[in-house]
Amino acid sequence: MIDVSTLTANELVSKLQSGEISSVELCNKYLERIKKFEKDVQAWAHLDKKLLLEKAEEADTYRKSGKPLGPLHGMPIAVKDIIGTYDMPTECGTVFRKKMSSSQDSEIVNLLKNAGAIIMGKTATAELAYIHPCKTKNPHDYSRTPGGSSSGSAAVIASHMAHLSIGSQTGGSIIRPASYCGVVGYKPSYGLISRNGVLKVSDKLDTMGVFGKTVKDVALLAKTLIKKDLYDASTIHFSADKMLEVCDEGPVFEPKFIFYKTNKWKNINKKSQQAFEFVIKNFKKNIEIFDTPSYFEDIPKYHQIIHEVDMANNMQVYYKKDKTKLSKELRDAISRGLKYSGKEYADAIDFMKQSYESYKEVFEDYHGIITPSSSGVADKGLKSTGSADFQKVWTYLGLPAISLPLLTGENDLPLGLQLVGDKLDDLRFLGTANWLEKNCKDEG
Repeated sequence: MIDVSTLTANELVSKLQSGEISSVELCNKYLERIKKFEKDVQAWAHLDKKLLLEKAEEADTYRKSGKPLGPLHGMPIAVKDIIGTYDMPTECGTVFRKKMSSSQDSEIVNLLKNAGAIIMGKTATAELAYIHPCKTKNPHDYSRTPGGSSSGSAAVIASHMAHLSIGSQTGGSIIRPASYCGVVGYKPSYGLISRNGVLKVSDKLDTMGVFGKTVKDVALLAKTLIKKDLYDASTIHFSADKMLEVCDEGPVFEPKFIFYKTNKWKNINKKSQQAFEFVIKNFKKNIEIFDTPSYFEDIPKYHQIIHEVDMANNMQVYYKKDKTKLSKELRDAISRGLKYSGKEYADAIDFMKQSYESYKEVFEDYHGIITPSSSGVADKGLKSTGSADFQKVWTYLGLPAISLPLLTGENDLPLGLQLVGDKLDDLRFLGTANWLEKNCKDEG
């Protein structure tokens, strides 16, 4: 059998549909990788090998019946352990939910199953999707963080234990792990993917997203998940039917980008800075360097207010029950969240709207913004999931962002290039990301 790790998810789906590869064969290949690497990477919060193979066998039997197949039929998908599943635990990285399952599947899981996908297992998350690290290690260097909070979702892709996975981002929880683990991480525009049945951290910031090996792979998965949901008021009607085709076509004109070094540039190590300078030099006809708008400096403060007030509201059940079972980081964040005034929260929400209205005109002249995905390669040590300096602004503004594993930093570790697009322009945005992926290769 072919080495499935050399194939893209799109290629695998095609082979599953034709019967060239069976779902059972594919799952067994993943289980071989898991047996070899999981003891070191520790990316899984829950994996039932017997159940996985049973579901794969069911998928193969159904395919042989000749009945119509869903777009992801027989394809195993790993999901972050904050996404509700009734037949697997949803522990959310906290002792408060040990061995607890959800009463029903989340909307994301329903959509995956309707598309014929198999829920492969649950990937490890930082405690309650905040910043206290989970057990997962970086597949490129076990002494380094994989990033967080979608730690396991990025690590399973990097270690070839899955081709597709789902994560979430409230600050930088998709883009940073993607950068550290050297995979593609796509955070869509706010409101495209339902959070119904998912751990609620912040209603105003939480965004579901996907991981894969290529831009077209994340487009394949995102296309299935983008749907209006009456039970998540943030979701909108959005047609993603042509997502793969538009992604493939790419930009109609030679793309133009803005590159922001930002005032955090000094925090990036020299080797990583050189990698980005290489991109700027090689794409000088496509890239213009600008200083970030002055009001961007206020965004981290306002993002923090919304994040912590919402967490204090949503996590108070655990805080009141026994706050000593929460990490110090989470206790402190909830404590701060309880102290903000109603005016401070309202101002933070108003500034979110004002900031986007001021900023959106940038996309009239440029295809997107290029910035570092993270403040360098994965941090040494496992006591932190890294800095969200390069991700929070775009989460706050609700813009689509993607981390592309195109660069190499110190110690030959992966380094992500982040592309940001205009809100709800995700189809063309992914086409531009696909263009960058094809044209930007690290030769430095």
